[in-house]
Amino acid sequence: MFSCNGILFNHESPRRGETFVTRKITRSVAKISLGQQEFLELGNLNSKRDWGHAKEYVEAMWLILQQDEPDDFVIATGKFYSVRQFVEYAFDEIGKKIVWEGEGVNEIGKESDTGIVRVKVNPKYYRPTEVEELIGDASKAKKKLGWEPKISLEELVKEMVASDLKLMRGNPMA
Repeated sequence: MFSCNGILFNHESPRRGETFVTRKITRSVAKISLGQQEFLELGNLNSKRDWGHAKEYVEAMWLILQQDEPDDFVIATGKFYSVRQFVEYAFDEIGKKIVWEGEGVNEIGKESDTGIVRVKVNPKYYRPTEVEELIGDASKAKKKLGWEPKISLEELVKEMVASDLKLMRGNPMA
C-alpha cells in the first residue's frame, strides 16, 4: 500500500466556500464596491493564518504521490497574515484604504477618504477556542519535492476579489 499524508494549511481560491472568512471578505468587498452592501462583519481581526493558493497545494499533492516511497508532508507558505491584513489587501483591490479605530469588539474599519464604516467586529463571529496564530513549515516539501509556493497573498486576494466582482456584476444575489 502506498499511503501518504498531506497536512495542508489554509488553501484558498475563488472557489472557496462563502462561509469561510477569506471568501466572506472578498465577496463583501466586491458587494461594497458595487453598492450592494454597506459593511462587513467579522470576528477576531488579529487572528493570523498561513494562507496559500489552492492550485499550488494541488500541485504539491500530486508531487507527494509521485515519490518512490510514501511519506508525509506539511504544505504551507510558512508566512502568516492577520484577518485585518487580508481585509486591507481586499479593499486595496477596489481602491479603498481602510483605517482602523478602537480595539476588540469596538474596533471598526473606515474608508480613509470618506470615513464610511466598512468593517465592524461582531462577537458572534469569535470562535470559542480561537487559535491566534497558525503557521506551517513546508521545508521538507521544499527539500524532498522541490515544492514551494510562488503566489503571494496579495496576488491571491487580487484574484479572489476580481472573481467576486465578476460574479456580483453578473448576479447580485449570488
